[in-house]
Amino acid sequence: MEIFNKLRNLDAYPKVNEDFYSRTLSGGIITLVSSIVMLFLFFSEFRLYLHAVTETKLTVDSSRGETLRVNFDVTFPALACSLLSVDAMDISGEQHYDIRHDIIKKRIDNLGNVIESRTEGIGAPKIERPLQRHGGRLDHNETYCGSCYGAEMLDDDCCNSCEEVREAYRKKGWGMTNPDLMDQCKREGFIQKIKEEEGEGCNIHGFLEVNKVAGSVHFAPGKSFQQSNFLFQDLLAFQSESYNISHKINKLTFGEEFPGVVNPLDGVQWIQQTLSGMYQYFIKVVPTIYTDIRGRKIQSNQFSVTEHFRVADGYPRPLPGIFLFYDFSPIKVIFTEEKVSFLHFLTSICAIVGGVFTVSGIVDAFVYHGQRAIKKKIEIGKYR
Repeated sequence: MEIFNKLRNLDAYPKVNEDFYSRTLSGGIITLVSSIVMLFLFFSEFRLYLHAVTETKLTVDSSRGETLRVNFDVTFPALACSLLSVDAMDISGEQHYDIRHDIIKKRIDNLGNVIESRTEGIGAPKIERPLQRHGGRLDHNETYCGSCYGAEMLDDDCCNSCEEVREAYRKKGWGMTNPDLMDQCKREGFIQKIKEEEGEGCNIHGFLEVNKVAGSVHFAPGKSFQQSNFLFQDLLAFQSESYNISHKINKLTFGEEFPGVVNPLDGVQWIQQTLSGMYQYFIKVVPTIYTDIRGRKIQSNQFSVTEHFRVADGYPRPLPGIFLFYDFSPIKVIFTEEKVSFLHFLTSICAIVGGVFTVSGIVDAFVYHGQRAIKKKIEIGKYR
C-alpha cells in the first residue's frame, strides 16, 4: 500500500471532481474545430507515411569514359525523308554522318498521316547489277566497277551505287551538285525519288549512342562533309532557298527516364516564318541517379535548354536543319526514395495531438477568461 501511495503522488494528471467542471458554448465550438483539425492533420500524416519521400543530394560527377543514349522523336512536316539525315560529332573527334542504324523514318503527308515507314537512308536501294567504270563488254572473270567521277582515292576504287559515289564525294570534301549526270544515281532513280516525295513530311525516331563529352546531333537535309574546317551538305544545291525546317520535338531524352523527370523539349514546336536557316538548341545535361524504394538504381540525366535561330545569310552560310549542341554539368544529382519509419510516424501523430490540444486549450482559456471579464464589468456597470 505504501508503494501505491508513492505512485499516486507521482500522478502528473490529477483528476478534478465533475462538480467543479464548467462547460461553455465557446469551449464546445473550440473542441469541435480542434477535433476536425486534428483529424485532417492525422490523415495527412498517414498519407505521407504510406507513400515514399524523395531525398535529393548533390555531388561531383567523377564518371569517365561512359557512353550515353540519346532518344529522340522529331517530326518535320515540310521536309521529305529522302533528304533528311542524322549526324553526330563530339569534341573527342568522333564524327558520324548519315547515321542509319537504330533509326526509323516515316513518310507523312500534309495531314500528318503515315505513308511509309523505312529504316534505309537517303535515296533508293542499291542497284542489283552494278555498272562498269568503262563501257563495253567484260572480259572473262572481270568484275563490274562503277566510276567515282574523279573522287577515287586509288585507281582501283569502285563506286557501284549512288550512295558510294556520294560517300566518295564526301570524303573528298565535294558537294554533289549533278547527280542527274551520274549513271548510278540515274539507274537508282535518286532524283526521281526526291521529286516523288516533294511536299511530304517526315517523322524520324530512334536513338544514338554517344560519348559522355560535349558534342552535337544534327537533323539536316543531305549528307554533311567538312571542307576547310567548315561544315557543308552535299544536297545544298537542291532547293537550298526553300528548305522548310519547321519541326516538332515529340520526345527528347538523355538516358532512361525516371519518375518525376521533366524533359523541357517534349512537345516543343517551331514554325519557320522566314528564309531557311539553322535552328539551334543549346542543352546543358545534368547527370542524375534515381534510386527507388526497392533499391533499383536508374542512371539517367536531366537537362535545361536555350534556343536560337540563325538565318541563312552571310558567309559561311549556316546549314539548314536543327542542331542539338549538348554539354555536361560537373555536378551529379542523386534522388533516393525512402519510406518514413513507423517511429517517425508515431512521433508526428503525438506531436499533432499534443500540439492541437495545447493550442486549443490556450484559445479556450483566453476566450473563457475574456468572457468572464466582460460579464463582470457589465454587472458593475463599467463596460462601455
